[in-house]
Amino acid sequence: MSAITGIFHTNKEPIPIDHNELMMKALQKYPADDIQKWTNKNISLGCHAQWITPESLGEQIPYYDYERQLVITADAIIDNRDELFDKLQVDREHRKAIPDSQLILLAYYKWREEVPKHLNGDFAFMIWDEKEQKLFGARDFSGARTLYFYRNESRFAFSTTIEPLFTLPYIERELNEECLAEFLAIPTMVEAVDMFSTVYKSIQQIPPSHSITVLDGKVSLSRYNAIEVTDRLKLKSNKDYEEAFRHVFQKAVKAKLRTHGEVGSHLSGGLDSGSVASFAAKELKKERKQLHTFSYVPEESFTDWTPNYYVADERQYIKETVNHVGNISDDYLSFEGKSPLSEVDDFLNIMEMPYKFFENSFWLKGINEQAQQKGIRVMLNGARGNHSISWGSMKLTYNYYTDLFKRFKWSRLLSELDSYCNNFNTGKSVMIPFVAKRAFPAVFPRKEQHHYNLPTFINPSFAQKTNVFEKLEGYGLDKNSGPIENLTEYRKNYYKQLYAWNKSGVAGTKLSLRYSIWDRDPTNDLNVIRFCLALPEEQYAIDGMERSLIRRAMKGLLPDKVRLNQSIRGIQGADAVHRMVSSWRSFITELHELVNDPKMNEFINVDVVKNSLSKIGNEPRMELIFEGEFKILTRSLIVYRFMKRFN
Repeated sequence: MSAITGIFHTNKEPIPIDHNELMMKALQKYPADDIQKWTNKNISLGCHAQWITPESLGEQIPYYDYERQLVITADAIIDNRDELFDKLQVDREHRKAIPDSQLILLAYYKWREEVPKHLNGDFAFMIWDEKEQKLFGARDFSGARTLYFYRNESRFAFSTTIEPLFTLPYIERELNEECLAEFLAIPTMVEAVDMFSTVYKSIQQIPPSHSITVLDGKVSLSRYNAIEVTDRLKLKSNKDYEEAFRHVFQKAVKAKLRTHGEVGSHLSGGLDSGSVASFAAKELKKERKQLHTFSYVPEESFTDWTPNYYVADERQYIKETVNHVGNISDDYLSFEGKSPLSEVDDFLNIMEMPYKFFENSFWLKGINEQAQQKGIRVMLNGARGNHSISWGSMKLTYNYYTDLFKRFKWSRLLSELDSYCNNFNTGKSVMIPFVAKRAFPAVFPRKEQHHYNLPTFINPSFAQKTNVFEKLEGYGLDKNSGPIENLTEYRKNYYKQLYAWNKSGVAGTKLSLRYSIWDRDPTNDLNVIRFCLALPEEQYAIDGMERSLIRRAMKGLLPDKVRLNQSIRGIQGADAVHRMVSSWRSFITELHELVNDPKMNEFINVDVVKNSLSKIGNEPRMELIFEGEFKILTRSLIVYRFMKRFN
């Protein structure tokens, strides 16, 4: 609910009065409901507060607990308040008056450095323990909120955003080449693998699922949470699994609606955001509130060029969900005249670092602008749904059939194939040979599959200097890797690797500060994730459907046109090139400037970028968004703009 800052002189020297003022002043570009600071000799804490929850209205933060001699500054919304109050034995009549920051402080007093393990929600906080002369803090398990810090032998400073740290006279703005190398070398949407570092050499970050302790001049970080579920949930029937899912998910959605303002939700034509909106609209109706949904649609002049299994304008599916669910005020936003290219400079201002989601940047920002005007304080989304509630691609379904074939479970296999054939209008005479070939590849050799890898565009000398490819391999990222074969192992590793989480937290935190809107994702709720990981894998594959669990569980809660749609996929940002047509010439010109820039040549492989320029040509083609060369060029341009600002 806030941007927080702090300075701690570990050598016990007093903090100059203007240092905390400088950091707080750097946050003035963000709206605030209150601005406070607390200082005592060599420790100073600040908070640029945005009141989101009912309990945060008028909140005193930083908050000093005289009895316990603890001070907290926090950027937090805690979801398991009732559970914590019960464990801490807080009287019920006092609970509504206690904001989340004070609840964290009470929990710290009981559990000390184990406290993050007991918290469910989005948070970053720092606590000054006066008795122990210790600074302790933590970031939530998925890094939904950011927290950066600087340290040397005598000083420690922290901030929700990076820029305030550079107002301190002893912190230099110097490029972290290792971090930039990761950005350039990783072909996927992942921007970096080292979650302790940032693109600035002097600035570090607390990684997701980590706590930090500053004591006796030493700074230590430790991981407090690694999601790993080994026990499988065993229920009597498929209906029981569906009911259990609805119970867990409804509880997560309800917890994330807590605000004194209006509630919004991103809404596409798919399962994840539709499921979130369905549960949210029903909960809000009990509070006599309406859910506001925000959906991105292409410009009026855009003609959908995508293959017939894609749809660029999802309105027909979105409106089905809106009409079926009810209690929704729906907005369809096309942002006429805006393009991902026109927003690069401002998005670099927001992110404070290079980013990769070029095609979607302008409408993510635009939706927040529109939502702010409607008084939205909490914005729901279903961004993590593909790995939690709607897990289960068609490949997983085929793997399930293959397993049944290998174990000679003929009756079950034939029943499943009946459902599949009915859903996809095919026959068992087609499917049984298909499954047999997958079950016994030695008998039925499969054709070698060719896959496309995005060419790396990092300068080979720069890659060698930073040892970036060796580093990426250590994190399990191989630039030459093919399609994922073992989906079960992939999913387990996804929840163990920190780099999968950080990107969305950085964008979410910094957009929320600009627009006073807190992004909340029920599909990323800790209890929802643990529930989904504990399910038998066949729950995601039965009844002849991919993403089987969510489709079955949402029967009656989503329209069948959306719930059972397995043939058409929405593709947001399909009009990205269309929006760039008027500025295409300047786009190409800037890329030519880029390849002739001596500083950029130190970092990028000029031959690869030139080849990409040659392949895309001088005229815009709509299908470029599917081509790796376009990604190389847009990412290169973003780095180029960042480096010009940096220098």
